[in-house]
Amino acid sequence: MKKEILNINKLTIGYGKGKRSKVVHAGLNASMYEGELLCLLGENGTGKSTLIRTICGFQAALDGEASMLGKNLLNLSEKELSKMAAVVLTDRVIVPNATVEELVGLGRSPYTGTFGILNEEDKRIVHSAIQKCGILHKKKERLSNLSDGEKQKAFIAKALAQDTLVIILDEPTAFLDMPSRVEIIHLLRQIANTSGKSVLMSTHDLDLAMQMADRLWLLTAHKPLMIGSPEDLLLTNEFQTIFQKSGIEFDNRTGLFRVEYDFQASVSVQGHGFEYVLLRRALARKGIKTTQKDKEEPVWVEISNQGEVLFNLYKNNVCVTRETSVERVVTHICKLL
Repeated sequence: MKKEILNINKLTIGYGKGKRSKVVHAGLNASMYEGELLCLLGENGTGKSTLIRTICGFQAALDGEASMLGKNLLNLSEKELSKMAAVVLTDRVIVPNATVEELVGLGRSPYTGTFGILNEEDKRIVHSAIQKCGILHKKKERLSNLSDGEKQKAFIAKALAQDTLVIILDEPTAFLDMPSRVEIIHLLRQIANTSGKSVLMSTHDLDLAMQMADRLWLLTAHKPLMIGSPEDLLLTNEFQTIFQKSGIEFDNRTGLFRVEYDFQASVSVQGHGFEYVLLRRALARKGIKTTQKDKEEPVWVEISNQGEVLFNLYKNNVCVTRETSVERVVTHICKLL
């Protein structure tokens, strides 16, 4: 069994003290283990960032305990904690005019003393961290000249250079385009796999978390923290409970959200495969439901994929048009219905 790195026990998170305190979530229990990528998911306002900040020691718990390697975080000094957990927050501080190499070098601060002078070993660790994050060619570049994805890689490299057991990130893919989001989560997956570090990240990227995370923490208002592998949580329908909204359905089979369309008409389709899926999706946006052709219908479509893909549209068994474009055949269908 893997070694437990982080444990939260009956943890109550929130703000303020005494009678003025505001509880965001109470009685949270969870563990994180060596070498796993763990994603924290939940709707806005459920306390994801508050939980992250409490675990990091930036915010006091209202009750309960958070510990790393059996040590209560409240009893650790800032320096002790910085040697156990590296943190990348959404509202990260950009060092003016700093280069990538200089930023990542700050990750060695817990070990370098008052003046922050890097020895040869520190420099080797910094170089290795930058290399692992795939931005070695940018090490002399100023942060202000980097793309958002490259900046995030630089901050992850800084966390790597800190050489801790745990890396904690608050929404590291926020504000990034899709390719950059995939790159960042894939990088964190590699770090967990190859270094044995435990990586905890909060995110709204459910689809990527489902593919990359070893386990998920699902945080929802007024309920215990739900924990498990993506597959086990699908089996128990936990996602349906948390993410179900009017007009939107979570599809357990695909792990994706699906819009519940208000269908006003239907059309029969004879065909299958990728072309059928594309046609069905395009028609659904127009409020038209597709059914498999099992009886004579006034309007129906035959999909032919012998060589060039053709959508053959029929009305009263007379071919009205043959199209290679989904958009054009949908336009014709809308006119006929």
